[in-house]
Amino acid sequence: MQQDYPVVKDLVLIGGGHAHALVAQMWAMKPLPGVRLTLINPGPAAPYTGMLPGLIAGHYARDEIMIDLVRLARHAGARVILDRVTGLNRDRREVQLSGRPPISYDVASLDIGIASDLPDLPGYAEHAVAAKPLGGYAEAWQAFVARAIPAPQIVVVGAGVGGVELALASQHRLGGQAKVTLLEQGDLALPGIGSGARRALLAHLARASVTLLTSARPAQILPDAVILADGRHLPSDFTLAVAGSRPQAWLAQTGLDLHEGFISVSNTMQSSDPMIFAAGDCAHLGFSPRPKAGVYAVRAAPVLFDNLRAALLNSPMRAYKPQRDYLKLISTGHKSAVADKWRLPLDGAWLWRLKDRIDRKFMAMFADYPAMPRPLPAPALPGLIEAMGDKPLCGGCGAKLGASDLSAALASLPAPQRPEVISGPGDDAAVLAVPGGVQVITTDHLRAFTADARLMARIAAIHATGDIWAMGAAPQVALAQITLPTLSPEKGTQMLAEIMDEAAQVFHKAGADVVGGHTSVGAELTIGFTVTGLASRAITKAGACPGDVLILTKPIGSGTIMAAEMAMARLPGLILGEAVATALARMSQPNGPTAAVLAPHATAMTDVTGFGLAGHLLEILDASGCAATLRLDAIPTLPGALDLAAAGHASSLAPANRAATIGRVTGPDSPAKALLYDPQTAGGLLAAVPAPLAETLLKSLPGATAIGTITTGQPRITLI
Repeated sequence: MQQDYPVVKDLVLIGGGHAHALVAQMWAMKPLPGVRLTLINPGPAAPYTGMLPGLIAGHYARDEIMIDLVRLARHAGARVILDRVTGLNRDRREVQLSGRPPISYDVASLDIGIASDLPDLPGYAEHAVAAKPLGGYAEAWQAFVARAIPAPQIVVVGAGVGGVELALASQHRLGGQAKVTLLEQGDLALPGIGSGARRALLAHLARASVTLLTSARPAQILPDAVILADGRHLPSDFTLAVAGSRPQAWLAQTGLDLHEGFISVSNTMQSSDPMIFAAGDCAHLGFSPRPKAGVYAVRAAPVLFDNLRAALLNSPMRAYKPQRDYLKLISTGHKSAVADKWRLPLDGAWLWRLKDRIDRKFMAMFADYPAMPRPLPAPALPGLIEAMGDKPLCGGCGAKLGASDLSAALASLPAPQRPEVISGPGDDAAVLAVPGGVQVITTDHLRAFTADARLMARIAAIHATGDIWAMGAAPQVALAQITLPTLSPEKGTQMLAEIMDEAAQVFHKAGADVVGGHTSVGAELTIGFTVTGLASRAITKAGACPGDVLILTKPIGSGTIMAAEMAMARLPGLILGEAVATALARMSQPNGPTAAVLAPHATAMTDVTGFGLAGHLLEILDASGCAATLRLDAIPTLPGALDLAAAGHASSLAPANRAATIGRVTGPDSPAKALLYDPQTAGGLLAAVPAPLAETLLKSLPGATAIGTITTGQPRITLI
């Protein structure tokens, strides 16, 4: 992940709302050299508001309405951090996060949306769902629909435009057997639109048999009912709140000027702190108040983009002039819509088609990103293009030398001469005799595949320690070797501090100390660690016996997923950012606890890393003089990995891994087989254990799977 200019300032976008998505899109086209862009959001994807009712009604698939923030961040050259913001320290210019230490900003912008929950309503938190944030509602609704409850009953609290849209969408999705009840606390539903549009929507509610109750105030939410203040009992299998808007509570602690809890901004989109901007529903346009509507965030995005750059450059800013009114297209469940603008109503299927066109045009901006051309010299030396490969070099273990090339390079290495060296090259770690047992030592370095240095440090520390755990040893000490990208002195100090802090946490939890290291500055971030460990005996790759069961402790496919992320891949039905988030989460899980369970019983063990599952299993088989049979359908894979492999995505190291196993892996080609050659960063442990112990061990290893058995014969893998 090479950068062209030193980082001297940080621009942080807090929240993945529509305005920030468009700002990131514009940043990709016009970045500001020397600025590191960071996007923080709790999830890897954000729903587009305009298409949510269509998703609820069943007209759209989930991936059609989601903006993939991870793909967008890659396109924009941005660091993406998947966490929830809990506050701002304006004195230190830090963004406080729920799951990790703060990050610094020079200029920040908030687009964090609003909530529609009812925290003071008894039983709400346990038994109801809020329409906002939209992502959680969409997931809860999909899970509810999948339950296929006969004659389901739905209660929607709040009969504004959003409540009516979602009530009609729910009724359409569930069909005539469903009963949907819409509650309005006041005596008039749809108070914010023209009378003609209101009449049209009330007629749609009546035709859809949606029950509208006015002057109906909920008093309690039960698991299967809503109790009204007048004592009425409304059965409910799914209770939804669309009642008004509520700002996120932490804004009250920022010291910014607020209006009813929302951030007051000027016509330049600046808050009372000129280095903090806000847009979307979390902002109050004090200079020209407007209702909470996504259209204002979309229209404000170009002004916000220009003014964020202006704040960084100390240059003049633009003024945002929101339109007085806008065309409201309100979907009615089936593929029809009601329009409201200047109090003139329109109704019909043609309005749905217009709305659908508008919404799909917006989402198309986040569909396909142009690939950056790879510069080729003219004339090109013979062999240059072949050496470059057909895709950019991957990060992590995907950037390593192939097994055959590595073996050839090490062939002339002299045998160890010191008597305390029990084994050197060839196993996961070198083994040295020490009083009372053995000491193991290993080193590993990773080319960064994420711009989040703290996350990269965690994964690199876990990855380097994997060889120690694979040998059945307890980590002892670690030395760091870090190449930082070019940064200003202040930013360089910050990055090194967060890398070392995160690594120290990983090693400390593993029982090891960080005792020093070395740093340098280069073209891109590379993080490595040399680690030692102590054991009474070392578990090597030799020792597997016919009949042993092979246990794999983590799913495979991370190399393919991260290669697809580099390529900003897009597949129908797959939200790549969610696959990436899951892969990163699994890479962030240490193997120490699983090693503690397996080490006392394993006859052979290794960790699955750069050479892929097939390559590392063959190392066990070569050392043990055995063969293996794998059940291909039993091998766990990360979500999205099989689909990406089927579409032809693979790590840049995968071809070399496959070539190193030619003739030694039998079975028909398939996406699942392709993943056997996929390099894994911070992959799981692969252990051979006696068959009588396998079932008991698996009960103590959540997520681990028995994938095959050791057999007699020449070292080779048979797939069944």
